[in-house]
Amino acid sequence: MSATPTTHPAAPATPRRHRARLLVPAAIAVLAFTATTAAADTSPTTAAERTATAHDRRAVEQKPKAMLDAWLRLWNGDFAQAPGIISPGFRVHAALLGGGDGSSIRGVDGLVAWIGQTRAAFRDLRFTIEVPPLVDGRYASVRWTATGTYAGGFPGAEAQPGTVVTFTGTDTLRMRDGRFAEYWVNTDTLSLLTQLQAL
Repeated sequence: MSATPTTHPAAPATPRRHRARLLVPAAIAVLAFTATTAAADTSPTTAAERTATAHDRRAVEQKPKAMLDAWLRLWNGDFAQAPGIISPGFRVHAALLGGGDGSSIRGVDGLVAWIGQTRAAFRDLRFTIEVPPLVDGRYASVRWTATGTYAGGFPGAEAQPGTVVTFTGTDTLRMRDGRFAEYWVNTDTLSLLTQLQAL
């Protein structure tokens, strides 16, 4: 986010309610999935087959952790993670501070730009998992905590640049074809705006 943030294109500006397109989510969610295959005879008959089967099982079990790690690194500033885990048709559902529902944030480029704006407003922003993910089929939700140093420029904020803020949120994601396709986020914006003295 620049020193002079802009509002969401679809949202009219209103006094004291004008907010940048900042809903700091983020940072962290994982989507796990379970895949099983059936065959007429799945019983390994040799030590080599048993070893291969155990390796495949571990790979499937590690998939959720790999997705979580990549999502976490993305929100912590490693934008190179995005193309590998974000679907081209990726959609965001969020109550943005500047108004709007997040529908203008689309695909890899839209998400990376949004994360970049968020991180520009809070130097050294760091997301960590507060509660491990809850997984149900193609969906997963995870609660996170974010801490960062306010860099200034947030409309209506009276907090001094250098103020450290901490806030929480919950991410819910849907996976399709091995990538994140849809994202819902709820952030404790009241706590964030209170710390920024923007209320």
